Parts: sequence; C-alpha cells; structure tokens
Amino acid sequence: MYLSSLSLVNFKNYTEAQLEFSDGINVFVGDNGAGKTNLLDAVFYLSFCKSFLNPIDSQNIRMNEKFFLLQGTYEKGDKTVEISCSVQNGQKKKVKRNKKEYDRLSEHIGLFPAVVISPYDTNLISEGSETRRRFIDSIVSQFDRSYLETLQRYNKVLDQRNALLKQFYDQRIFDAETIDVWDIQLLELGKIIHEKRHHFLVDFIPVCQKYFDLIANKKETIHIEYRSQLNELDFKTELKRSERKDMATGFTSVGIHKDDLVFLIQNQPIKKYGSQGQQKSFLVALKLAQFDIVRRLLDMKPILLLDDVFDKLDHQRVTHLMKLVSDHEFGQVFVTDTDLDRIHKVFRDTKIEQRIFNVEGGKVEQAN
Repeated sequence: MYLSSLSLVNFKNYTEAQLEFSDGINVFVGDNGAGKTNLLDAVFYLSFCKSFLNPIDSQNIRMNEKFFLLQGTYEKGDKTVEISCSVQNGQKKKVKRNKKEYDRLSEHIGLFPAVVISPYDTNLISEGSETRRRFIDSIVSQFDRSYLETLQRYNKVLDQRNALLKQFYDQRIFDAETIDVWDIQLLELGKIIHEKRHHFLVDFIPVCQKYFDLIANKKETIHIEYRSQLNELDFKTELKRSERKDMATGFTSVGIHKDDLVFLIQNQPIKKYGSQGQQKSFLVALKLAQFDIVRRLLDMKPILLLDDVFDKLDHQRVTHLMKLVSDHEFGQVFVTDTDLDRIHKVFRDTKIEQRIFNVEGGKVEQAN
C-alpha cells in the first residue's frame, strides 16, 4: 500500500498543490516555515481524518478561506482507491472513499495506516496522561475496530455520567437508580478497554526494546508500566465508593480514563533520569514499534512520516534510523529536511527509489 498522488486546496499555507509520489522514499526539502511539515500532515490527515499538529479542523483552513480539500490516490494491491477529506467552516467534516461518504469516520481508521516521527513526540514524555492514553488508543484502533467503537461508547457514557453528577449537585438530589444505569455501562466498557490495553502492551514492549537497541546501539533495559486503577481495585466497588466525591466535583474519578503509561529506562522514569539522547531514542523506538505491530497485525506496511529527524537526532542515531528505513521491511517513506546535501549523503547507498521535492513559501515542485 502506498500513496501515489496528493492534491491540496487551501490547506494551511498552501493555496493549491498537486504531487506524484514514489512508492519508496519521498523527501521535502526547504527552509523552516516553508510548509514541509504541512505536507506530511496532509498525508496523515488522509489516514486518520485529523491533523497530528492541530486537532481543531477549522484552524487547518488557509487564512481568509472558507474550506480546505485534500485528495489522495492509494495503490493497495491491485486496487486504486481515492480518498478525499474536506472541511468547511460551520459544516460537518466529510471523508469519502471512491466518492462515497463514510457514515462514521471510525470506518476509515486502519485502512491506510501511517506512523509519524516528529519533534512533537517529546509531548509523550513531558505532557500529562491524556497524551499517552491517546498514543496507545491510536495504535490499537488501527487494527481493532471494535476497540475504537468501545472507546467511543465509553467516552459518551462518561460524559453522560458526569453531566448527571453535576445535575445532582446543582439540584441537591441523588438518584441511585438513575446513576446505576450509566455505571453498568461504564463497568462493562471499561473492563474491555483495560484488558485490551494490557494485552497490547505485553506484545508491544519487547518490540520497543528491540528498536531501542538498534537506534541507541546500547544494551539498556526499557519498560512501559501500565498504571490503571483497574489493575488492583474492583471497578464496581470503587465506582460506588466515589459517588459522593464525584458528585461534588462533577467528574468521575475512577475508570480507564485515568490510566497512564510510565516510560522507564533501567527501572527509572525516563522523564526524570533519562538523558536527551536516551529520551529521543526511546521515542523513536516507540514509533518504530508502532510501525512493526501495525504492519504485522494488518499485514500491511504503514506509511512512515519522518519530520525534521536529522536536526533532532545526533549523527549516530540518524545513521541507525536511516539504515532501518532503507531496509526492505519498510514501505513508503516521507522525509522533511532543510539540507539537500545531507539528504544525498544519507541516502547515497540505498537502492530504493527516491523522489525529492523543493518546498518554498507554500509552493512545492519535484526536483528530479
């Protein structure tokens, strides 16, 4: 599976662009701020129906315009598939496959998988638990459609329960039977999600260790600790015990929406004790493990998006990463960089087809 063509209209800093891609390595070269990352984001958008940079769809529309349109053509086995995504101010986002609009966007997730490695990955270490939950959820959702649907149902039930708690507080009442209706659903859905997250991490952690060893070229033990209230506590008991507290705050304090991942190196939190190099290696290993797991479970190579990795990693780590990328196990790759000479040096020995694009001021054209 690979993306053979892409067109953009009013997307971020692009008025219009049309590109034809190689099924190997595609490189966007240009100064900072020229729009290289926006092209990667357009590819990501076609896979996930959202941006990896800005979750607010309307803010991805070019300034002073009313809509944006992305269209991509994928070669998938012996089939050609056209995907379009359009966002217009004040209207529902539309995603179509072969001109037929999806009833639910969740139907699209996992059909055209992609993995992005970018400077923003540091948020996985520095930011709160929601960012890490979103990371694991985005991976599992690509190969397990029922997981995504269960997660969406859980979040809707959680919202309903929170609204009811706030209503109880405002009206100075408490109706146990009414809240039990939502508790039963929350318990059922939460247990499914907890179990699937746990089983996924059992498979994921050894793969992550494998890639960390390759990138860092060191034998250091890494681990991902899954912290969940459901690991040791009885969900039903704790949910009942927290009712009065929850009513006072208007928020459900127990459940899988409080889960977190703790990244460890040599049994110590990497956030506090890991060097910059160790943290960068860990993050790249996370993403390559994501690629590996999705490829194996979907029997399809995701598109790999590498944003500004040359400036963010030292020479040794870049060398190891590019050797991996040039390996036959990877499929189509998109890379951004500011230095054309560096690109030529890095990919000098690879036999994979390369296509280079020059990006300047929201305009892009093929260089070779």
